[in-house]
Amino acid sequence: MARAEDLGVRFDAAGLVPVIAQQWDSGEVLMLAWMDAAALDRTLATGEATYYSRSRQQQWIKGETSGHTQRVREVRVDCDGDTILLLVEQSGPACHNGTRSCFETSRTEIG
Repeated sequence: MARAEDLGVRFDAAGLVPVIAQQWDSGEVLMLAWMDAAALDRTLATGEATYYSRSRQQQWIKGETSGHTQRVREVRVDCDGDTILLLVEQSGPACHNGTRSCFETSRTEIG
């Protein structure tokens, strides 16, 4: 089983790394969250997206209270090792405000 240390992830000074969750089959960008090494290890071990809440200072499993889960299909690390992309199978809304994506509320087209 893979562990955080095996992936070459570079955590910031607070021990965190940003994580982008993307719907695995459509490519829809769902949300941005944070992970610490323990949350990444749990994600890798269980296949359930587990994040770290900076405000509550604790781990949280996506959908644990809402039922809107993220089943992880693939974990990718960017070329610098300082960002993670989770390809997930989203069940229900991904955003805490009830929308499918956290990036639906404000759109500006350029050009």
